[in-house]
Amino acid sequence: MTIYVGNLSYRATEADLKAVFADYGEVKRVVLPTDRETGRMRGFAFVDMIEDAQEDSAIAELDGAEWMGRQLRVNKAKPRGDN
Repeated sequence: MTIYVGNLSYRATEADLKAVFADYGEVKRVVLPTDRETGRMRGFAFVDMIEDAQEDSAIAELDGAEWMGRQLRVNKAKPRGDN
């Protein structure tokens, strides 16, 4: 499962997200998408953790939490649709 983290501060880094999610278990991967034209962060990320139970715990605790001055939206990522 992949976790979607929305409404992120544009100052957030991969290391910042790893540190926050490490409180809930081992982080396997963090992806911070950037805009193709500007190279600027898009304000959301995807986080993969080792165990589903850890991901569920992180979602329950972090959804709606304030971090870096923003209220996070944290939920299970939906599969990417065909565009």
